[in-house]
Amino acid sequence: MKWIKLGKIFDPAAFDLSHGYFEFAQSPQTLVFDDFVRIYFSTRKKEADGKFLSHIAFIDMDKDFKKVLRVSDNTVIPLGELGTFDEHGIFPINPLRVGDKIYAYTCGWSRRISVSVETSTGLAISDDNGLTFKKIGAGPVLSSSLHEPMLVGDSFVQRYDNRFHMWYIFGQRWIPPTQNEPPARVYKIAHAVSENGIDWKRDEGKQIIPDILNENECQALPTVIKIGDTYHMYFCFREATDFRTNPSRGYRIGYAFSKDLVNWKRDDEKGGFQISAEGWDSEMNCYPHIFSCNDKVYLLYNGNQFGKCGFGIAELAET
Repeated sequence: MKWIKLGKIFDPAAFDLSHGYFEFAQSPQTLVFDDFVRIYFSTRKKEADGKFLSHIAFIDMDKDFKKVLRVSDNTVIPLGELGTFDEHGIFPINPLRVGDKIYAYTCGWSRRISVSVETSTGLAISDDNGLTFKKIGAGPVLSSSLHEPMLVGDSFVQRYDNRFHMWYIFGQRWIPPTQNEPPARVYKIAHAVSENGIDWKRDEGKQIIPDILNENECQALPTVIKIGDTYHMYFCFREATDFRTNPSRGYRIGYAFSKDLVNWKRDDEKGGFQISAEGWDSEMNCYPHIFSCNDKVYLLYNGNQFGKCGFGIAELAET
């Protein structure tokens, strides 16, 4: 795979996202229309106690990805009520057309005491072309279980042969804190299937993408596209600790491919995506999203500081 980076296309600091939103534009994911592309992302709002809530906003861009046509006036989906799985944030959101509706698979965040966070996957549905979404219920459609005990989320869903396929992450464990590090989570990529997009069957605890760093490698944000007879997955991965300020341990883009949607071969070098020599994506590449538009294949992604400076795009030149 050969990619041509086209540069950063959206910087949240240059736009008024709405009252109280703060900087970040994380995990961009697309919904392609006839005349424009809607890009959803997670931004942040500061509470009175100084903590942040993650909300979903969007921009509409032309299909050359050179002009922002619209910025959402409000968040597209409300956070959960007191004590629910998405009380403190939604990050990311994955939209999918299903008939005349748009499904959105959400990663809901809730704060914990002994560790920082717990996550689960929810589902919301839009009847107005993705301007707003309504949750199908207060709880998640995929959450922790016997062999996936924590941190279920980052769900990416596609339909192949009239069946829903979900790639998601699950937490294996939390690494206890040290003098220099808070508790660190370890999570891996897994796969589930569904006939209706709501009830999911999974092979619990099965990691489908092998580690290349060590057993504590953290894998996040799988995204899949079919080109020819091959399925291509991009994702991001990092070390479990010392990744926030140490570029050598931060997120990079990984790659795997499959013929059957179940068995995947990892080959990051073949994926062809590298950090830049300088600039906004020279220390970190994370939160990829692959999609097709106007007969071309693109990859949206965040750069340094987990998307604080916005997101960029790359075009697939060769396979």
